[in-house]
Amino acid sequence: MYEDRRPTVLSVAGVSKRYGDALVLDDMSLELVAGEVHALLGENGAGKSTLIKVVAGVVTPDTGRVTVAGRELHFGSPHAAQSIGVSVLFQELATVPGLSVAENVFLGRETPARAGVVRWGDLNRAARELFASLGQSFDVTQDVERLTPVQKTMTALARALSHESPLLILDEPTAALTDAETAELFAAIHRLRERGVAILYVSHRLDEVFQIAQRFTILRNGRKVADGLVAETTVPAVITAMAGRPIDAVFPHWTLPAAPGPVVLAVEELGGRRIRDITFDLRAGEVVGIAGLAGSGRSELLRIIGGASRARGGRLLLDGRPFAPRSPGAAHQAGVAVVPQERRTQALTPDTVERNLNATTIDRQSIGRVIASPSRERAHARALWDRFHLRGTGLGQEVLTLSGGNQQKVVLAKFLALAPRVLLLDEPTRGVDVSTKSQIYRLIRDQAEAGCAVLVVSSELSEIMGLCDRIVVLHEGRVSGRFERGAATEEQLLHVCYGRSA
Repeated sequence: MYEDRRPTVLSVAGVSKRYGDALVLDDMSLELVAGEVHALLGENGAGKSTLIKVVAGVVTPDTGRVTVAGRELHFGSPHAAQSIGVSVLFQELATVPGLSVAENVFLGRETPARAGVVRWGDLNRAARELFASLGQSFDVTQDVERLTPVQKTMTALARALSHESPLLILDEPTAALTDAETAELFAAIHRLRERGVAILYVSHRLDEVFQIAQRFTILRNGRKVADGLVAETTVPAVITAMAGRPIDAVFPHWTLPAAPGPVVLAVEELGGRRIRDITFDLRAGEVVGIAGLAGSGRSELLRIIGGASRARGGRLLLDGRPFAPRSPGAAHQAGVAVVPQERRTQALTPDTVERNLNATTIDRQSIGRVIASPSRERAHARALWDRFHLRGTGLGQEVLTLSGGNQQKVVLAKFLALAPRVLLLDEPTRGVDVSTKSQIYRLIRDQAEAGCAVLVVSSELSEIMGLCDRIVVLHEGRVSGRFERGAATEEQLLHVCYGRSA
């Protein structure tokens, strides 16, 4: 029997939480020791977010107690949790635009001052020292909005370090990062472990969990169903425990058609703010992947095709005719739909599930000038709820209270309701569990098999390789490589992402 003699930093004992009839945490217990990365795993809706909020002092449980470094947490106060050593990096990083990196690091803290005047040199020096302890070095005087995603994550880590917190909770910290940036983050996490920080690591990317974590705990339906050493388990065993059933294959099986379909979308020497001379075509019935590092121009490419940004050169052809949508609505009218990467800020509104599901097709449900009836709207939303196997309390639920996976399925449902001929997907599985990923992959392949032309941007090379018929790689705004399915390894793709030869 394994016994860890390091001091306990976090102890969760007998925590339960109920919302109405839904028991979201059921007698939950968990321990973290100093200097370990402990993975908290489970499907969307398993109770992970609620547990994090309990430890962060945001949610008051019905029963149970939490102690951090021997001090008991008084629930319902994030400030109280922070005062006893809890730092949380939520998936939506809280940075304040308009303030410098250093100001964001020390946000809410007393800053060095003399006679009421901030000593900026001391503030910036203190910030640089924190970044150096994470192995980072960049301009701390610049506006935080100029940072890359990994630099914003490092800023949040530096803020946690400034509090000298013994406990750090990371909620999907790599969701917006490329593989190379993830490696950079892992190096920083290793430094934190060496300082004795206990890290609760929440991620749906199981390959990452097996790289970075020493122990794991799995939740299902609010209960702990498995825990142990990462070195003593396997990915299939973890997936089975999470889902309550084996998932034989994450990616669906399909056979390439004997003859490719007609070209639906042609991209010819397209230019934009970050992209230059991009040329490729997209055929009916195929899924093409766009790979590349952050800043390579992947998302801008999709925004231009989807009407959210303007091209600065080249042209688009839709069914052989010039295509230059001036808005996403114009693209929708032409049969082109884009699913943006930031679902909470770009694809959902703070309203009910029903209103979000109907948002893209409300005009199609109307008859002449007569607005669609409530019963027609409800029937349409109910059909999408059933088709996409949504889970929640019902159509009247606030959409932003759904789990991340169910929010993403709402986004997909509202855009697929348009029956697009060209479907553009930007990070379609960001922040969703492996079971929901499998469902989304099946939906994407089903769209292709029905004749839709699909273009997918993803930071996960394994996703691009497992899902797509062809791959186009971008580097610094230009095409740096093209591959047919199965023609390159993940290592070769990564080399091309960096602009090197495969």
